[in-house]
Amino acid sequence: MPQNEPRSEEYLVVRLGDEYYALAGSAVREVARWRSPTPVPGSPPLLPGIINQRGVVLPVVDLRRLLGIEAAPPDRATRLVIIHQSSVRVALMVDTALDLLILQADDLLPPPVGLSQQRARLLHAVSQYDAHPLQIFNMEALISTLQEAG
Repeated sequence: MPQNEPRSEEYLVVRLGDEYYALAGSAVREVARWRSPTPVPGSPPLLPGIINQRGVVLPVVDLRRLLGIEAAPPDRATRLVIIHQSSVRVALMVDTALDLLILQADDLLPPPVGLSQQRARLLHAVSQYDAHPLQIFNMEALISTLQEAG
């Protein structure tokens, strides 16, 4: 790629409540329909259980709880986003997966000041999606936070 071309990256846009988030496409392996996980006694509320996905046992993480968004029961639109980042595999529970979006480096802005410490740590950047603010996860920080919570 020539030096003067802006760098672009693909993201999966998901919705949690009324908020829009993006996960790095390079970490996303699959988007699966919701199915109830098997509960694991003693696990924190943000880990409702585990699933077996193609022979691999994955912890399910409720991103709403991680971000402090009020919990909601799963419905037909609820999805499990299977990610693989830094040798960690996990299923992220989202309200819905909306779109694959290509963003240029110029489209990304730093997260706003005044965010809670947890949210500021988890966000890499912000952008726009269909006139909505789009919060872009820092995938390394997301995995690190999940490892600390477990």
